[in-house]
Amino acid sequence: MNKKEAIVRAAIQVFREQGIDKTKISDIVKAAGIAQGTFYLYFPSKLSLMPAIAEVMVEKTMTIVQETVQVNASFPVQLTQIVDAIFMVTRDYHEIQALIYSGLASTEHLKEWETVYAPFYNWVSERLQEAKADGIIRQSINVDPTAKLVIGLVESAAEQIYLYDSEQEDQARIQKSEVNIFLKHALGIRE
Repeated sequence: MNKKEAIVRAAIQVFREQGIDKTKISDIVKAAGIAQGTFYLYFPSKLSLMPAIAEVMVEKTMTIVQETVQVNASFPVQLTQIVDAIFMVTRDYHEIQALIYSGLASTEHLKEWETVYAPFYNWVSERLQEAKADGIIRQSINVDPTAKLVIGLVESAAEQIYLYDSEQEDQARIQKSEVNIFLKHALGIRE
């Protein structure tokens, strides 16, 4: 693990334990096992870590989604698997996601969100393009903005359940079902 990764991982740990406001850069560098000057080689402030933390979470989300989605499954099954995976990530990492949102919202780094999410948007866009080419979803769909809408809808639905209370599995099942029904209608899925 390089020093930048060590800083990001240490920041996640310290932010979770102490909160963003109470955390000092000295706490992060101590947890990372580096000199304070080294921190400033990579980040100008503790809040400038937020895009890097968001990038780690997007990569983790993509990895889990890609491991969950069965390549040979039909598009409707894949869509359900995407929804399930995003709900699982949100449930398992709700503390980090709340931290990212509060950190990004309080900085000028919110504009970097689209860049961080670009690989995930592209991956979902490719799935939509394949489904469109196969005649499974309506032909009028513009896949790139639709990929963003799909991800945004699913994440928002999962956050409504898990961001503040991770013990609502009955509500999560209902919410996932409604999201899947909504997406099937919105995409015009033909099974």
